[in-house]
Amino acid sequence: MSRNPAALVSAAGDAPLPEVASIARDLIRFDTQNWGGGTARGEREAAEYAGAYLEALGLEVDYFEPVPRRTNVRAVLPGRDRRRPALVLHGHLDVVPAPPEGWSVDPFAGVVRDGMLWGRGAVDMKDMDAMILTSVADLVRSGEQPARDVIVTFFADEENGGIEGSHLVVKERPDWFAGATEAISEVGGYSIDVAGRRAYLLQVGEKALVWIRLVARGRAAHGSAVHEDNAVIRLAEAVAAVGRTEWPVRLTATTTALLAGLGGIVGDAALGPDALAARTGRASGFLRSTLRTTTNPTGLAAGYKHNVIPDRAEALIDVRVLPGTEAAALAEIQRIVGDDIEIETVHSDIGLEVPFEGDLVDTMVGMLERHDPGVPVLPYLMGGGTDNKALATLGISGYGFAPLRLPPDLDFTGMFHGVDERVPVDALEFGQRVLTDLLRVC
Repeated sequence: MSRNPAALVSAAGDAPLPEVASIARDLIRFDTQNWGGGTARGEREAAEYAGAYLEALGLEVDYFEPVPRRTNVRAVLPGRDRRRPALVLHGHLDVVPAPPEGWSVDPFAGVVRDGMLWGRGAVDMKDMDAMILTSVADLVRSGEQPARDVIVTFFADEENGGIEGSHLVVKERPDWFAGATEAISEVGGYSIDVAGRRAYLLQVGEKALVWIRLVARGRAAHGSAVHEDNAVIRLAEAVAAVGRTEWPVRLTATTTALLAGLGGIVGDAALGPDALAARTGRASGFLRSTLRTTTNPTGLAAGYKHNVIPDRAEALIDVRVLPGTEAAALAEIQRIVGDDIEIETVHSDIGLEVPFEGDLVDTMVGMLERHDPGVPVLPYLMGGGTDNKALATLGISGYGFAPLRLPPDLDFTGMFHGVDERVPVDALEFGQRVLTDLLRVC
């Protein structure tokens, strides 16, 4: 594997950038698209780049590639007190596909424009990857050590549920995380606008993931026939029914605390859950999804010729449920679509929820307070998932803390898997400072 970052990406001719933005830009320029189901560009070159950066700091780097080109990388930054349990600081190097249609920039060019870094992965999650690398560099270059051992890891295949990434790593290389009890990764620590006031969200939980396939069967026939046994019609009705279902609000300890915090900020604790979420503006859709089950159709497949009615049609549904409610949700989906529709589980993963308390939580909240005084920090349960799910199988408690101070008009949460993904350069610098200070004391 190459060990020279400069040999992997040339930045010649680019305007000077803060190192954290330069690293994030370089990572965006690696096309690590992941279509799922084992179809992906692969993370090898991006992993080599991250590994070379860590090696240049004097750290020993390990690679693990259980599937060709699906490369994971790990290094340990020794702490001052090596008797304490280690902290895992991790990111993923793959990104969801980015068809260029609809983008105003090349999604893999790493364009810097209007004070922002644009490209696939700018939000999810090569921004945090760069913050991790440069925060480690801050400590090493200053001759400092973190408070405890920090296990720095970059995973493959997170956008496919970690099937060929984190789940294989924890199964086949659990020694990578020996002695670790806590982990920090993406999708938390960023700011939102609540009724004109800035607040931060700290992620202490994730909904469970259940990817299902609906299968409708019928009888094949000529496309011109009068035909009542049409699999496509049967599937379409089922997809519409499940996609239009309005799932009820169901609160957990985390979402109850979130709503209480939002009520305190807006000055009206009597508002209902959806009304409170609506006061978060552009983040409202993201937060409403944390209060209930969601069932979103994401793919359709049927037929093989225009004049042939097929005997099978299928659809993919992305189901996210609150921890512990998976079986009940699947039973309700079966009721919604009817007994003549088959439900196949393609992939599932656990939900997580840890208390919004303890030394690490207090330290993360304190770091945001130090760098942005007077701004409240609220717990939240993320609607999506991270590689913390895989680490949880080793007994490691995971948190989302990728600190970003964002402008109130930026639709940050809407850019996860969206077009024109971008992050302010000054937000990356903010995040690097907060993360570096966190490692010093946590």
